[in-house]
Amino acid sequence: MKRIVLACSAGMSTSLVVTKMEKEAQTRGLELKIYAIPEQNLRDELQSYGGDILAVLLGPQVRFKLTENKKLTDAYQIPIAVIDSVAYGTLNGAKVLDQALGLVD
Repeated sequence: MKRIVLACSAGMSTSLVVTKMEKEAQTRGLELKIYAIPEQNLRDELQSYGGDILAVLLGPQVRFKLTENKKLTDAYQIPIAVIDSVAYGTLNGAKVLDQALGLVD
């Protein structure tokens, strides 16, 4: 199953966005595993599941780590971006899902 990984400072605040994204993916008939992890665990996540990860989205609170993490994701040819802060703040799962899927196209 393909994965979308959201990486934030603790992996907890993003769980609400994940829930909204999962509901939206279900509505669209997409079989995706969407989950949040602490940003510092991204390297291990890529090593374990790199071939299955479609995209990585960073929480706005760790946007300053984009360049550092892009080096990691580039090694696996996985796109990465910072979650749109308005979509994140309003828990707009559809918009965040669109952002993730847009990275893959």
